[in-house]
Amino acid sequence: MKEITRLLFHMQHCRGLGNKGTKRLLSQLSDPMKIYNLPLSSIMRLSGSTALHAELFYSDFHTFNIDYYQEYYQQHDIHWISIYDENYPDLLKNVYDPPFILFMKGRRELLEFQTKLAVVGSRQATSYTCDNLRILMPGLAEKNVVIISGLARGADTMAHKSAIRAGAPTIGVIAGGFHHIYPRENIQLAEYMMKEQLLISEYPPDTKPQKWHFPFRNRIISGLSQAILVTEAQKKSGTFITADYALNEGRDILCIPGSVNQKLSEGTNTLIKEGAKMVLSIEDIFFELDV
Repeated sequence: MKEITRLLFHMQHCRGLGNKGTKRLLSQLSDPMKIYNLPLSSIMRLSGSTALHAELFYSDFHTFNIDYYQEYYQQHDIHWISIYDENYPDLLKNVYDPPFILFMKGRRELLEFQTKLAVVGSRQATSYTCDNLRILMPGLAEKNVVIISGLARGADTMAHKSAIRAGAPTIGVIAGGFHHIYPRENIQLAEYMMKEQLLISEYPPDTKPQKWHFPFRNRIISGLSQAILVTEAQKKSGTFITADYALNEGRDILCIPGSVNQKLSEGTNTLIKEGAKMVLSIEDIFFELDV
């Protein structure tokens, strides 16, 4: 394992700095390996952290048993890559604030598939989402398009299940670690995907999902994908966070239009009005994905 990957794996298990503090700290050092010899005062100064957060990181960093965890993860088929590894996805590497480490469980080769489509929508998604995905998914499966979503209730669950039924590969990006699947009703789906598909997370397996993890992981969902398909969404819903990430990352946004009388169509219709591509058939998706 590369020294830098081992270091990032080590740091990802330490509390206190977070993504931004880690980024600041690494950017200040000509040689990242110097972190092992930095005094607490330097860690606080270089990372821009508070004394409390720097002390927390310093304590974790110098007590973490990296060899034990590496062996434990390998025994449980949990793998990881760092942003410095050759097989780290190029699209994700170029987004704002990319994750330093990706933990993976399942078919790791799915990350290397050429064409990926994120499917997102409301947690209150109706049969309208399910019916449209049932129509679209076989065509996507034929083209070997990887379906990416967040394993949340509603549209995410429908996207993963529709992909599996149609024979399309699918990746779930979760907000916490593999040992704390949320929502609990998707544990069975998650366990299946950890064997037959792929789950990824930027957090170690024992990490419990926090409220802020959910919107933050949306940058990974959009960052891995060439385009984002929105099925149903209300205005100002969480789906718009993913759409904002997608726009900032230069991704195409595709929307299934809906009735003007339905609240869950307000978001998709608004996005179309603002320039998103309208999806009326599978050919509209093929055109945008260039497949």
